[in-house]
Order: sequence, then C-alpha cells, then structure tokens
Amino acid sequence: MEAVKVNQDIVLRPRFKLSVEKSAEKLLADFKAASDPKGFITTQVDAHVFIKIPKARQQYWSPQLDLVINPLSDTTAEIRGLFGPRSTVWTLFMFLHFMVAVLFLTFGVWAYSNFALEESIAVPVALMLLMVLSWFVLYFLGRMGKATGRGQMLELHKFMWELINQD
Repeated sequence: MEAVKVNQDIVLRPRFKLSVEKSAEKLLADFKAASDPKGFITTQVDAHVFIKIPKARQQYWSPQLDLVINPLSDTTAEIRGLFGPRSTVWTLFMFLHFMVAVLFLTFGVWAYSNFALEESIAVPVALMLLMVLSWFVLYFLGRMGKATGRGQMLELHKFMWELINQD
C-alpha cells in the first residue's frame, strides 16, 4: 500500500487516491463494522463511506473524510478520499463565495453604466475592490479553518489506515 499525502498547500479540500490489496466488499464490511475508542462515526451508503468526528469533540471547522471504494479486481480495490469540512459548513462557505461573486458582477455593471453615462465610477469600483478583498478574507478564513482542523484530519487519516490494515 502506498502512503497518502495529506498536506496539500493550496487546496482547501485535499483529495487522494490509493490502491489496496483487499477486495472492495471486505473494505466496505470493515468500515461498516468499525469500532473505535475515540468514537469516530462511520456511515455507509453503497460504496461511499463517511467518517466523522464525534459530536462531543466537534468544533466549527472539524473535518470529515469521505471515501469512495471501487473494486479494481477480486482482490484489489481503489479508495478515493476527500477531506473537507462538514457539508453544512462547506455549503455556507460556498454560498458566501457565490454572494461575493454576484455582488462583484453587480457593482461591475453599475460601474459600466456610470461610465457609459459619464458619471462618477468611484463608488462602484471601490465596492468591486471591497468584494475582491472579501474574497481574499474568505480564502484565508478557509485556510485558517483547514489549519485548525488539521489535527483531527490526521486522526481521521490514521483511523482509515488502521481499518484498511487490520486482519
């Protein structure tokens, strides 16, 4: 089995892919029967496995690990993983990004209209710059959240490897 690189510098939601010398059915059964003293919550829907931090230890930026397990042959499987925040946090984060983009475009149209009417474009251009600044703030908040959840992300990674290597 190959090691997984968890620390990706630019990506807010690190992904990985690995091949395992174990059948997909066996892996899915192992994840379904998983028990851990730290109480990681594992749920399974078809070939998708979700590993979450227990409620008592969750914080706002707590990550979760989403796995998709696909068979490559009768004795090997491919695991595709994605570390990321809980879906509610990620949805809010993407909504804020979308709103910043919509406001940026709105202020751009306003600036163009004022330019075409030969009026002052100072206010809409200043607001456009504010939206660019807002996007950077959101990006760095995401990076800060990733750094805050890094310890728990490594715990999830370790738990996944322990389940894969058991037998």
